Amino acid sequence: MNIAFLTPEYPHLDSGPSGGLGSSIKTLAHALTEAGHTVRVYVYGQSSDEYVFDGDVKLIRIRNVRFKGLSWWLTRKKIERIINADCKTYGIEVLEVPDWTGISAWINIQCKMVMRLHGSDSYFCALESRKVKWWNTFQEQTAYAQADGIIAVSKFVGEQTNTIFKSNKPFTVIHNGIPTNIFIPEETATSSTPYILYFGTLIRKKGVLEIPQIFNKVRKQISDVNLILIGADASDIQSGSPSTWELMKPMFEKETLKQVSYLGKVPYETIRHHINNATLCIFPSYAEACPVSWLEAMAMEKPIVTSDIGWANEIVDHNQTGMTAYPNNHEEFSRHIITLLNNPELRVKMGKLARKKITEAFNITLTAQKSVDVYTQLVNTNGS
Repeated sequence: MNIAFLTPEYPHLDSGPSGGLGSSIKTLAHALTEAGHTVRVYVYGQSSDEYVFDGDVKLIRIRNVRFKGLSWWLTRKKIERIINADCKTYGIEVLEVPDWTGISAWINIQCKMVMRLHGSDSYFCALESRKVKWWNTFQEQTAYAQADGIIAVSKFVGEQTNTIFKSNKPFTVIHNGIPTNIFIPEETATSSTPYILYFGTLIRKKGVLEIPQIFNKVRKQISDVNLILIGADASDIQSGSPSTWELMKPMFEKETLKQVSYLGKVPYETIRHHINNATLCIFPSYAEACPVSWLEAMAMEKPIVTSDIGWANEIVDHNQTGMTAYPNNHEEFSRHIITLLNNPELRVKMGKLARKKITEAFNITLTAQKSVDVYTQLVNTNGS
């Protein structure tokens, strides 16, 4: 098939920084090209208009139009012209768009348009009980209604999105996938000092403000345990603080803080090393759709302790492939961590079951094939 993606981010030297959305698109795009499909990725919000290659994936960088009061409309029309020209020239059959900020609203594309729900601004604000800007919801709801087909990265995000947008639109669940041939456990020298790893953005919605109180409780039971935090430091909307890490630090007890290391953002290719060396990983998040970080840790046979909200139950089987608790239930969350730290046999058993689940249900090859099945059905059923 000839497949295209539209995205605000994509991890590449020429396209700037990227978060989870861009990383998941990149992983899927490469899996599709490896399966013999042609893939183009249109990245808007760029500093210039140009074409570059990321392996076999063609990146089309698009600079937003700057015109006071009309940038939102003119940029969409520019995107529309560029993609439609390529539809005519190269025969693009399907364009996949994200739900975030509803960029595809009012864009009329000459091929089928599939929206993949990674989590819209409206979705995350609803989960966090935050007020969402009406303009964002209007754009996202319009784009959602306009899409020819919907893929949801979890059943939870699909159902919640329908509720938020007062819709009953059908959707197909295709969980995020990872390259399980890359994220594999490696032999490491056994360390007598246990350490807990959190990796992801330091931001309130990921529950990181619960981590200090959880770790304080863990250290009271296991005095030599260490905590390593990896990820970009985000500003905090609720408090107005420019740094979430600065909010976290005073929440740690004085002696406990000495056993905490914040490494900041590290190169993506080094994440596997940090996961591999960890005793276990924690993810006390309040708002996700289908977090890739959880899948990566599980694929590397690491026991994980996560939140127990919605999407989590589609990934983690409590007491089998991981342990779950509500993020602000510090007592239960810390008890799960202590149980795992004190039981190496349980960690090994849980880690192996976790990897088995990821290789069978969350590998990128399966995600790519299921995606192509949806694309093909949409094109064949409704015409191109």
